[in-house]
Amino acid sequence: MIGQYREPTPITAWTLRYKDVAPRREGLREALCTLGNGYFATRGAAPESRADGTHYPGTYIAGCFNQLRTEVAGRTVENESLVNAPNWLPLTFAVGEGAWFGLGHTDVLSDRQDLDLRHGMLTRRLRVRDDLGHRTLVTQRRFVHMGSAHLGALETTIVPENWSGRLHVRSEIDGTVTNSGVPRYRELSNNHLVPGRACALPPDGVLLVVETSRSHIRIAEAVRTRVFRDGVRVRADATVIQQPGRIGQQFQIDMAMRDKVVVEKTVAISTSRDRAVSDAGIAAAGWLELAGSFDELMAQHTMAWAHLWERFQIRLLGGEDGMVLPVLRLHAFHLLQTVGPNTVDLDVGIPARGLHGEAYRGHVFWDELFVFPVLNLRLPQLSRSLMAYRYYRLPAARRAAIEAGHAGAMFPWQSGSDGSEQSALLHLNPQSGRWLPDTTYLQRHVGIAIAYNVWQYYQATGDLLFLADKGAEIVLEIARFFASMAAFDHELGRYVIRGVVGPDEFHTSYPDSAHAGIDNNAYTNVMTSWLLMHAIEVLDVLPAHRRKELTDRLGITAAEQERWEHISRRIYVPFHCDGIISQFEGYADLKELDWEDYRARYGNIRRLDRILEAEGNNPNRYKVSKQADVLMLFYLLSADELMALLHRLGYDWSPRQIPDTIDYYLARTSDGSTLSTVVHAWVLARAHRERTLAQFIEALRTDVADVQGGTTAEGIHLAAMTGTIDVLQRCFVGAETRDNVLWLNPFWPQSLGKLELPILYRGHVITLTVSGHTVLVYSGPGSLPAVRVGYGGQVHELSPGQTLVFPLAQAAEGRPSATTGLATPRPMPVSAAQDPSR
Repeated sequence: MIGQYREPTPITAWTLRYKDVAPRREGLREALCTLGNGYFATRGAAPESRADGTHYPGTYIAGCFNQLRTEVAGRTVENESLVNAPNWLPLTFAVGEGAWFGLGHTDVLSDRQDLDLRHGMLTRRLRVRDDLGHRTLVTQRRFVHMGSAHLGALETTIVPENWSGRLHVRSEIDGTVTNSGVPRYRELSNNHLVPGRACALPPDGVLLVVETSRSHIRIAEAVRTRVFRDGVRVRADATVIQQPGRIGQQFQIDMAMRDKVVVEKTVAISTSRDRAVSDAGIAAAGWLELAGSFDELMAQHTMAWAHLWERFQIRLLGGEDGMVLPVLRLHAFHLLQTVGPNTVDLDVGIPARGLHGEAYRGHVFWDELFVFPVLNLRLPQLSRSLMAYRYYRLPAARRAAIEAGHAGAMFPWQSGSDGSEQSALLHLNPQSGRWLPDTTYLQRHVGIAIAYNVWQYYQATGDLLFLADKGAEIVLEIARFFASMAAFDHELGRYVIRGVVGPDEFHTSYPDSAHAGIDNNAYTNVMTSWLLMHAIEVLDVLPAHRRKELTDRLGITAAEQERWEHISRRIYVPFHCDGIISQFEGYADLKELDWEDYRARYGNIRRLDRILEAEGNNPNRYKVSKQADVLMLFYLLSADELMALLHRLGYDWSPRQIPDTIDYYLARTSDGSTLSTVVHAWVLARAHRERTLAQFIEALRTDVADVQGGTTAEGIHLAAMTGTIDVLQRCFVGAETRDNVLWLNPFWPQSLGKLELPILYRGHVITLTVSGHTVLVYSGPGSLPAVRVGYGGQVHELSPGQTLVFPLAQAAEGRPSATTGLATPRPMPVSAAQDPSR
């Protein structure tokens, strides 16, 4: 069961629930109860709380980065971070002369918090007692508006249980916040905000404007606070209160026992990055002026969520583990809070830890590789916008390539505002307390992931316009970079790529070497062959006039294309003597680690690199991996595709070697990354099907059970979350898009029950239903041309309003390729009884 980790998983069908106060787990709860809309997100911290080691309020706006310098270990380092924006939540109260709730001696008698995934609402119910014995019932509801990107709201209902008297309510905006949510970053400079304007907005609002210290982004938050008693607006005595970096209002209301007072707090956020904005403060004030009441805003907000859930609907009926579907919904929920319809045209990427915390400083890595397969078949316009983030940073990638002595575009391992490399020069090992050089920026394979994403988007959507306008140039310039990295080794008679770091990340150099990087990482080299082959195919796909324009402007000659073709057929891939693909050249010569000894001594050895360094040792000496490296080839490529690539390269390799390769690397991987279980769940379907579901369940537990022991509090693991949906879609259902065909090759665990999964393919809303021994493919009504659906090596046309029925084959050991022969499907006309969407 998913919940078998420390405490029961607090989730039911559509609700994530926490009961009572658990300070040790508060950071986790705040991260998982974050509310966002793709433009900004606010952690689920209590409104009365401050950053104090237990609580950590945080609001993060997509794309708002700032750089700061720090002296560390005798060096000046510069780090760019996603900025913690002013906290709009602060709201507290006091009864008469009693203590302010959250700021003085008050007792929480009960506390229950419910995150409603269906409606994007966080509800909190608590009973409190102050230092004078006043007991008060408090109910709070909040949301970040999915339908109106700049708005959020908090409603607080206060009911006296045993007192009558004067109630004081304080509502503020706090601009004194810092970026201090990750303990290992706390030695770094963290004060990003410079105070600006603070003023009242008559009749019932206040405005705070700050500016980031170096990027000079102006952030404005306008807050309106209104008080109601029994549904009637109360003209409570209000006073503007102001301190450096803070502004708010204080209200006084006379209360009788059992009275019910409702305080509505609405925020409008704007920045100087916004479109069609001349002044962020004026824009925020304007958004606030147009905002309706809490209930009016909530109605629009829930409607926006209803529309999104129609696109991201997953139905599992009759499964053995009732936690699978709720956790999948939680994962989709947090994906859409990080990137959604409001993200389109913002010029932002996909932050690895969402908009939920400060781990990885909000940077963009290769995580989109695990996210786009889900978005492409549900919100393709969002995928297109997120890929444009990379396109607009091509100039920076070209400069980086030139500085490294190469051609083309070298995208950074960690990207932020402008596309320059944002990887830290030093990182802190909390196990040893030492600051160490960080050379993981040598993960050049991030560029291959970007090109792969462009091609897969085109395969899913047929969007030739994007490919011609932006996508092709991205792919071609990345291809040019990797071709320039490849040097011909006359002794091997092949091309080699030296001085890189693979997805594993543990191996950043050879043992005791003074030079960073390793040579001929198998994943990088095989995917370079894939890249160069597809770059040529991209040129073939383009209309002739656009192909000429691009090749002329980029200076891509016929001779250069011939070199790409040659490299794609002659790049070196290292192998063990037993035919297993070596992770990199020289990997087979490394020492074996005594895994049992380390598990016995340390228990949790996920971050084996930190353990070894604290011992004065180094993972570079051992056959150990943080996460999937060679196995990533099986995640991205079908067995047939990988075999074709390796045969194209002249290697005699068979898919029969997949099980041994998987076993070899699984035994040597510490799972130090949350992505490991996602990839391993996928690849085990090709070798050990009985273990696949267990890995899938482990991947589902990653954040909801905080399996890494505290990291989720610093931000969710977005790729791992979204990757579980991808495993369901592309592995268990076997839905892949290639060659203008929607291919289905299911491996369906019967214990999951019946699945209904809608996707958007080439404009068709297609519902995939997998149950028992049958796969149904239904296209909703419409007038679009038929699409092609492949199953069992045969391709069939599917027109709007039609259903195709296929037998669910139970294949033998090892995942079948897309060309495995299966029974011929029987096309059927649709009827109401056959319509899976009903």
